[in-house]
Amino acid sequence: MKKIVVVDDEPDICFLLKRFLSRNNFLVETAHNGKEGLALIEKIEPDLVMTDFRLGDITGTELLTTIKAKNPHMPVLVITGYSDIKIAVNVMKLGAYDYITKPLFPDEILVTVNKALADMENETEDSEGETSGSTGAKPSEKRGRKASTRSKPGFIMGDSEVSDNLYKQVDLVAPTNFSVIIYGESGSGKEAIAHEIHNRSKRRDMPFVAMDCGAISKELAGSELFGHEKGSFTGALQTKIGHFELANGGTLFLDEVSNLSYEIQVALLRVVQERKMRRIGGSKEIDLDVRIIVASNERLLESAKNGKFREDLYYRFNEFTIEVPALRNRKDDLMQFAEGFLQTTNKELEKSVKGFSNDVREDFLNYSWPGNLRELRNVIKRATLLSDGDIIEEKSLPFEIVNYKKIQVLEDDQVRPTYLEASAPSIRPEEPVEDPDSKPSLKTVASEAEYDMIMQVLRDVNFNKSKAARLLNIDRKTLYNKMKQFDI
Repeated sequence: MKKIVVVDDEPDICFLLKRFLSRNNFLVETAHNGKEGLALIEKIEPDLVMTDFRLGDITGTELLTTIKAKNPHMPVLVITGYSDIKIAVNVMKLGAYDYITKPLFPDEILVTVNKALADMENETEDSEGETSGSTGAKPSEKRGRKASTRSKPGFIMGDSEVSDNLYKQVDLVAPTNFSVIIYGESGSGKEAIAHEIHNRSKRRDMPFVAMDCGAISKELAGSELFGHEKGSFTGALQTKIGHFELANGGTLFLDEVSNLSYEIQVALLRVVQERKMRRIGGSKEIDLDVRIIVASNERLLESAKNGKFREDLYYRFNEFTIEVPALRNRKDDLMQFAEGFLQTTNKELEKSVKGFSNDVREDFLNYSWPGNLRELRNVIKRATLLSDGDIIEEKSLPFEIVNYKKIQVLEDDQVRPTYLEASAPSIRPEEPVEDPDSKPSLKTVASEAEYDMIMQVLRDVNFNKSKAARLLNIDRKTLYNKMKQFDI
């Protein structure tokens, strides 16, 4: 029976998740704060962790970083409100397997948990195969394995001019052996582009191995890249084959490469220059024939000037550069991507949703998509799960997408209050003073719009708070707090 630890400072959430997951044959333990959760994780060594991002004593980021430092392959699911989508994107960069937005839906939780555990088992089987074959197997006998922890969605091509320029660059560089730097925001599809370069190259029948440098601790990065011999350091109980050996003859993709420590960059430079490597603790040199593609959401030359990234390593990688545009700059392709994700989700969830309503299409085009393609895919997964008909309707979308125009950020860098967030004004909005020369502040406008929206939804459901919370895409506790703040 698989073991799961749930960490949430709301006892009701812990109780409901434990009851639901236990009924689905999981052994579940709960903790109500981060420190208690870390102690529980160390004690029972679970197969998966579910944690709220906002804990009482520490943040979800601190919890995730600590877990990953000790157990880099343990899948962690982060629970967050939809208004925290940018935070969710950041925790994915730190190694979270996925994020689940509130309100929580049982089917969505079960699908995500089962997929995370299945991917972890596949990764474990690959590692065992690598170890058992490490004493006498040649690199060619280990073809086809991936080091990435999750299966990636199929490549979806857009038809816009922006996409056309992107694919022309892919076509141009793919047949060569050039090293490539791919720049783009988190979730914009950098790994999909790297995979497409590999698939269109002469190495297409050889392995494509992906490593997320942001999800690996400094202590383990060397072992993950270069492998190690049994007994080479404390905890090295078996020989491990690294990503470079697994990718021999094929392509190695290093995502968020700027997160590698300076020491690892030095070792990486030597391997790139000499095309040879040794496993940690080993003496035998291994010849390498690996094409390297790296990705970053920050400029490596800027990082080099700031002393974070080796300049000589940057120039080794910088034989060709590709810019992956953000989804907000690819609106002509957006619905094509959405249709592609819908087809994939239908297969995964065994559903037959055929498309999107006109209102949903308009909402998609109006929204800014800070999480890019990853966010779009997750929104469609969630909406498909919630849909009870052939078409995805607005009621299945998160509140902030449907109401994006009302809560859109001003074009400067001013901080705005977020809708239905705990930091909203603590009093009901009052009528503005009638001063012809005065202008309403952003805070006042946001507060009034928030109050109007809550009242409208409450009236529509005859003040049924459970239904109202569901329609507003928040939990009941947040709704009660809002009603108290606005004196409803």
